[in-house]
Amino acid sequence: MQAPRMRVTWVLLWLVCPIMALAARQPVAPQPGSAAGARPAAAAQHRLRIGLVLSGGGARGMAHVGVLKVLQKLRVPIDAIAGTSMGAVVGGLYASGLSPGQIERTLRSMNWQEAFSDRPPREDLTLRRKQEDESFLVKFPIGIKNGRPVLPKGLIEGQSLTEMLRRLTLPVARITNFDDLPTPFRAVATDLETGQEVVMGAGDLTSAMRASLSAPGVFAPVERGGRLLVDGGVSDNVPVDVARAMGVDVLIVVDVGFPLLPRAKLTSVTAISNQMLAILIHRRSEKELAHLGPHDILIRPALGDTSSFDFGNVNRLLAAGEAAAWNMRRRLAALSVSPEQYAAYEARRDALRQPPPRIAFVKVQTGANVYSEPIEKLFKDMVGKRLSPDAVARRITTLYGQGGLDTLDYRVGRQDGRYGLLIDARGASIGPNYMRLGLSLRDDFEGDSTYDAAARYVMSEITRTGGEWVTDGEIGQTSLLATEVFLPLSNFSGWFVMPHTSVSARNLPFLIGQSERAQYRVDTFEYGLDAGKQFGNWGEIRAGVYREEGRSRLTIGDPADPQLPFPPFQTFGSRTYFVRFSYDTLDDINFPHFGERALLQWSGARNVVGGEQSYNQVTLDFLAAHTWRQRNTLAFSLSGGSTLKRVTNLRMEFPLGGFLDLSGLKQYSLYGPHFGIGRLIFYREVGRGGPGYFDVPIYLGLSLEAGNVWQNMSDANFTSLHKDVSVFLGLDTFLGPLYLGSGFDDHGNQAYYLFLGRTF
Repeated sequence: MQAPRMRVTWVLLWLVCPIMALAARQPVAPQPGSAAGARPAAAAQHRLRIGLVLSGGGARGMAHVGVLKVLQKLRVPIDAIAGTSMGAVVGGLYASGLSPGQIERTLRSMNWQEAFSDRPPREDLTLRRKQEDESFLVKFPIGIKNGRPVLPKGLIEGQSLTEMLRRLTLPVARITNFDDLPTPFRAVATDLETGQEVVMGAGDLTSAMRASLSAPGVFAPVERGGRLLVDGGVSDNVPVDVARAMGVDVLIVVDVGFPLLPRAKLTSVTAISNQMLAILIHRRSEKELAHLGPHDILIRPALGDTSSFDFGNVNRLLAAGEAAAWNMRRRLAALSVSPEQYAAYEARRDALRQPPPRIAFVKVQTGANVYSEPIEKLFKDMVGKRLSPDAVARRITTLYGQGGLDTLDYRVGRQDGRYGLLIDARGASIGPNYMRLGLSLRDDFEGDSTYDAAARYVMSEITRTGGEWVTDGEIGQTSLLATEVFLPLSNFSGWFVMPHTSVSARNLPFLIGQSERAQYRVDTFEYGLDAGKQFGNWGEIRAGVYREEGRSRLTIGDPADPQLPFPPFQTFGSRTYFVRFSYDTLDDINFPHFGERALLQWSGARNVVGGEQSYNQVTLDFLAAHTWRQRNTLAFSLSGGSTLKRVTNLRMEFPLGGFLDLSGLKQYSLYGPHFGIGRLIFYREVGRGGPGYFDVPIYLGLSLEAGNVWQNMSDANFTSLHKDVSVFLGLDTFLGPLYLGSGFDDHGNQAYYLFLGRTF
């Protein structure tokens, strides 16, 4: 009986073993939340664990999303991800449970100009910061500490980018162990002090991605876990060893690193410096790639010499990633699972994304103490409610838009079993005191050129409610020294008072036709007090009184010329009251794309020198812009003013003439006590440069203008209007808008313009 039983046993083994071997080769989706450092027993019995390595490369890293799309199409599950720089961002978003399609839609919908800008969109800034932008053109602030200038740690602090990443990863905000994410994840950064590689596998997911992306000199370093971290590409751009340590069996490596340039392109200091960095990164990457085994898969999208700043070329970068992955489809398909198994894999990933928690407390965890009270006051109404990313973003914008902060970030924290908001408010590394510069240059190609250079010094946080002491200086066609103290009465109430004083001198030309006949110098001393209320970030009502004294004198011209409308020497003085309403929702002060701006003011002078005259003056300015198809903008502008009682004083006359102020006429060609002008301006964006401060939109534009000045309101009619047209090329540089244009007047006049400065 023993022999037959032995034969039956061998027959059963012979039949069962091949079946078991075949079953072992069928991939089964991994169990989310399993430890990435040790291979789960169930996974080891059923299929190979797959690790995904995503390299750094700036904008080139958007090709990673194309690879993820192909992996999804081929039903290849990912058990672990290790990423560096942009690879850490894409990998972190996928690890948080987002699908490749969701990440792609995010990339396509993002305004990369705003993402690589530290300030919120202009329409979200406080009205005071908007008003500052109207006067000072240079966007690059310079900090002042101990009497010395201080530059930022990076061109970009990354506030907007951090907010975007925070919003996208909010459904996994409760998870602090990256092994518990929908897909286990590691991000690589570099310790700026030691140069050591830092592998981040726990803590806050958003700050890990942001730290890994911090290219030195472009992004400011990120402080995390007591370390100052910069881009991981410096130490490990292709983290093969990091992914291998996560307990995977086979790697899919996507390398979008920087290519080495040929000799013919090494023609500048910038190119040579970039080449040196690329050599160092390339050398380390090749060592990592040398550790790949025969079963690992290396994907290198054909990106050519695509710049790491070319974030506007989403379509081509995604397509390159898809094409490269599809070329490897035969090897990738060997790692695929059945439709049912992949659906279960995606369902388990999605199940770990949860709705935002209910907020039980708000705590300022790190940062400037001066902001603790206003932050807690600003966020206190969120306690007891479910966390709304939109509500948090609005409050962050309210405070961050006031200036004085490098970053204002939040994360979800847990204390005593309750979830709350932990706020990180870091004061400006260049502040709280800073300087802004302004520059205006004009040339009419006929030998007439002018310039104005200005500087503003701001001492902020002089009171607990956010008071500022501002001092302005200007030289050139206008000389100015002014100071004001802006004193909010309480945090976020909007009420303020503002004493101010100034001394100024400016040149005012007088033209007959298009020829300068004379020039006056107007010297003014002024002091006063304003009070008012700001309404959110869109409007303000202000009233005030100021005393003004000065003189005007003829500096060029014949005092006996009978055509001069003003005396060669004149003194003036008055006490002036005013009420002004301001409204501003424009997205940009130089080349607005949407929004409106309006200013309506009444002013009345009393006790005019000589005691014989008083006057009332009303002015109005309005501008609205609308953009369609992203690149085409139409702006409508209307300006007008009237001196209700004629005063024979040059400084009270309204000037017209110049670019977009009747473009066919020279600047200040017309003076009068009443004026009006309407403008219809079209401009199209025809190109732009890189991110952040190097982002330079380029526009081609056309304007239609109609307006004039009048000595009496009864003279104002359509037939008396000048009708002008202009064509121009405009660049929105960080130094201010730069224009090259030409204007034509219906009376046969023509003018040319090259200038740096604001127009409408």
